[in-house]
Amino acid sequence: MSLHVQRFAFDRVFTAAMPESEAPRSDLTLELAALRKELAVLRADHEGALAMARADGFEAGLTHARTERDTALLSAVDSLQAGIEALDGQFAETAERLTGEATDVALAAAELLAGRALEAAPAAAIDGAIGRVLEQVARGTELLIRVHPDLVSEIEARIADRQSKDRRRLNLAVVPDPALLPGDAHIVWEQGGLVLDAAARRAEIAAELETLLPKDL
Repeated sequence: MSLHVQRFAFDRVFTAAMPESEAPRSDLTLELAALRKELAVLRADHEGALAMARADGFEAGLTHARTERDTALLSAVDSLQAGIEALDGQFAETAERLTGEATDVALAAAELLAGRALEAAPAAAIDGAIGRVLEQVARGTELLIRVHPDLVSEIEARIADRQSKDRRRLNLAVVPDPALLPGDAHIVWEQGGLVLDAAARRAEIAAELETLLPKDL
């Protein structure tokens, strides 16, 4: 009896099908990485858009606030200007009224002071008039000074004081005149004369004051 021995095939290849759940993970990893990358891009875009929206909103709010501020400032300036104009009008009216009153008071005071100046210091007023005449006449001109008898001695004393301070010879003569009031005087020289009385004194002071007062009052 003969035996037939067959060689055992040790190199046989067995292939087994892999379940779908065990598909290669490399594709999933790539897909997941792509999704993450896309998500990161979307987040970056979202954050950029949000930052831009915030900047635009802040700028819009700032512009609105500036507009309201400017409007408020303009309103305040208009109110202030109106108040200033009203005050200017009131001030001008008050100043005009007070100036008019001051003018009346000044003229009344001028008349009062003019008369009392002669009453309080009649010799001083006459001596002042003598000084003004001496400045106008030539050296050595004879002056005749007529005054009330009660003032003769005082006027002579003032003339002596003038003579002591002046090198030139003063040719002055004092004559009593009962017809004149104390403080009145007539100063006469060859080429002219000067009359000093209360009325003239008042007119002189009033004229001086009028030059200092506004012309439209």
